[in-house]
Amino acid sequence: MTQPMTQPLIVSSPEDFQHHITPERFPRTLPATMKGAFMVSPVGFSLDEQTARDNHYMRMGEGTDALRAMAQQMELARRIGTCGVPVATFPGSPETPDAVFPNNAFATSHGKRCIIGHMRHENRQKETQRADMRRFFSEVLGYETIDLSQAPVIAELTGALVPDRARNIGFVGLSERVDEAGAHAMARAFGLDALFRFDLKPDEYHTNVVMAVLAGKALVIHPGSFADPQVPQAIIRFYADRSIVLNDEEKMAFAGNCISITENDVFFSQTALKTLAREKQQRLRDWGFRLHAVDVSELEKAGGSLRCMVGEIF
Repeated sequence: MTQPMTQPLIVSSPEDFQHHITPERFPRTLPATMKGAFMVSPVGFSLDEQTARDNHYMRMGEGTDALRAMAQQMELARRIGTCGVPVATFPGSPETPDAVFPNNAFATSHGKRCIIGHMRHENRQKETQRADMRRFFSEVLGYETIDLSQAPVIAELTGALVPDRARNIGFVGLSERVDEAGAHAMARAFGLDALFRFDLKPDEYHTNVVMAVLAGKALVIHPGSFADPQVPQAIIRFYADRSIVLNDEEKMAFAGNCISITENDVFFSQTALKTLAREKQQRLRDWGFRLHAVDVSELEKAGGSLRCMVGEIF
């Protein structure tokens, strides 16, 4: 298992991003959306006190219904399947209460790579040591494994990293869930050509809660979640007239935690799409997207939403 030698261009200021990373220099040439998905069943689902320390979206005062969570996860898997994308679902465990959000622990990239993250919290570190998921990627799919779980970094994969797969570039907002070394390690592990590294506000934990890139064609973003207001403006300019700017209510409803399942199918949680302004929904439809709403409200109590539940297989 060798670390790839890719040396991506990494920039950390809005000025350098706008100068070095342009749509002309990084056009859409690669597959933009997944060929398969993986999920983890919410068996033993509960609210994890460890991760609540730096995730203010968690609703710790509310009880959880494991059966309802299970039904919602199964319905999400079914709905993804109706878009022609096969879904592999792995069993959950009471020992890993956040495992229903597997995209932070395992991810894949172009070139048949499986990346294993380094989670900040001990309960989540257990997820990355799962032998069944490791063997699925390495032996069943035949992917090269790039294991960051023992590296001296914090790198919570596509929670911290929002990739534009079509352009092979990425966006990382530093927080408690990814450090500087982790951002650089992920850029190399994913084989990215370029990475824009910036700071989120102190109360934000994952970049994919406050922004999404949809099939390399559109952007959904909440500018108020970034430490430097020039950063989101630079990203918005990159996607030009294909940007949806979220207000605070839409962000808190997880409208930024959406995902492109296919080139034209975008999934939101039911909470998110209900909150997203109708004018913004219509703009997405005008750009050729079909919008799907799936109820994952029970899982949202744990501080993540629909995008966090879907691991992508490229």
